[in-house]
Amino acid sequence: MGWFYKKKMNEQELNSEEILDETGAEEIPVTDKRRFDADGEKINVKSKDEKPKPEIKSAKETELENKLKAETERREAAEAKLVGVQAKFEEMKTSLERETAQVRQRLTKTLEERAKQGQFNFLTVLLPVLDNLNLAIDASEKDSSFEHLLSGVKGTARSFEKALISVGVEPVESIGADFNPEFHEAVDMLEVDPEQDGRVTAEYSRGYKLGERLLRPARVQVGKARAQSAGE
Repeated sequence: MGWFYKKKMNEQELNSEEILDETGAEEIPVTDKRRFDADGEKINVKSKDEKPKPEIKSAKETELENKLKAETERREAAEAKLVGVQAKFEEMKTSLERETAQVRQRLTKTLEERAKQGQFNFLTVLLPVLDNLNLAIDASEKDSSFEHLLSGVKGTARSFEKALISVGVEPVESIGADFNPEFHEAVDMLEVDPEQDGRVTAEYSRGYKLGERLLRPARVQVGKARAQSAGE
């Protein structure tokens, strides 16, 4: 009965509005914002000016949001620190490369200067050898005797060897020493007594070494023990 009454009332209200519209009467503004569905139930319609009520969050949601915010801030801080470290690394790398290039240039320049100084010193040592050679030539022109020429040549050879020794060049020991393939080059062999077997008996050209480094081997003759006869 209540439902039928409400429905009739809604129909009467609608008919009243239609009659007023048809008769041209002044339209009365409707301030009642209520609406009714087909069954007569009231439908609440929110006004445009009505603000939605704030959502009430649970304590668990609030805790999770706070944790998320803290984790985001921590991550952003870590990323910012990483960017700073990377920038510092690039700066140090550039500085190190620049310093390395400068050290390399200084070292190269020092080695070049040292090599030039070594050449200068060696040439300075060789000049007396050239002087002795010129003196020997002049002496041979004035006195062409063999003994005088031989004396001049020997003097030039001795001065040249002194020049080599002054720069660290040493002759390889040969005659009377045991044959050493690292420093000697065997040219031929000579039959000798058993106690002289394997020893250098003659030197054809002298060998030289600079420190422990061999400049050239000595070309030598090596003794070989003669075979003993059956009677011996």
